[in-house]
Amino acid sequence: MHGAVTDWVEELITAAQEACRSEPFQAWLAAQSQFHDYSYRNTLLIKRQCPEATKVAGYRTWQTEFDRHVTEGESAIWIWAPIITTRCPECHNSPSYHDDADCDYDETPPEAWDEGLVGFTPTAVFDLSQTEGEPLPELETAATGGPDGLATALVEAADELGVHVERVPADAWTHGDAAGVCTRLRPADARPVIEVKEREPAAVAGTLAHEYAHALLHSGTPTDSMRATRELEAEATAYVVGRHFGLDVSGSAQYVAAWSDDEPDELRERLSRISRTAEQIIAATSG
Repeated sequence: MHGAVTDWVEELITAAQEACRSEPFQAWLAAQSQFHDYSYRNTLLIKRQCPEATKVAGYRTWQTEFDRHVTEGESAIWIWAPIITTRCPECHNSPSYHDDADCDYDETPPEAWDEGLVGFTPTAVFDLSQTEGEPLPELETAATGGPDGLATALVEAADELGVHVERVPADAWTHGDAAGVCTRLRPADARPVIEVKEREPAAVAGTLAHEYAHALLHSGTPTDSMRATRELEAEATAYVVGRHFGLDVSGSAQYVAAWSDDEPDELRERLSRISRTAEQIIAATSG
């Protein structure tokens, strides 16, 4: 098993490197770069106004960058956009407000000031679901095909792995584009809860293996720490589990490519963790 795992991880690394150079991946990467990361405050605002939001952009950005148009009658999602302009080195006010501020700084004229954040302004954005037009490039990352009953066997392995699993109907899914989520509960001895979106059995099986890896490898890890590393480990583990059971996991290469950040050695360095966790999932599922 150890030898097979090593070979499979090497194959996954090679496939991920090839995927990075592919035209579909480059098109997807270019599209993703147009979506900006939002602050915690703006993320809360977006989810409060549009809980199902997955990708948001401004009205013009949808038109010029994606050849999509906001559907007539849609309501804007309001966030706070930063105002960047020249500002006083002392009080950090823009030139227009500096004269009214209680600041005596006059060492350099306003035209010599550096740019910086001076405030925020309400800005309208719209979610992908509120637009229509050209489709966005997508990555085929889900597992496809494979032995019948694997998804059921993986669910039945939950007790032995110390995890609680819920298969959620697609029309009741509340986690956006995610196919599955793993919630690490507190206190520390509480079981992690995995929710997986109901789809074709092979895709459910691949998602379950991925989320099991998160539950076994990353419980107690802050959710905002080294996310790329955690995703690499989880998908490599799912790849090994899928290969063992004869599941088509070729989509893992695209997934790993999206998270690898040109560091395939990360997988090799973590081979023992990946191997140990994959074998644990395989044993629980086979039993």
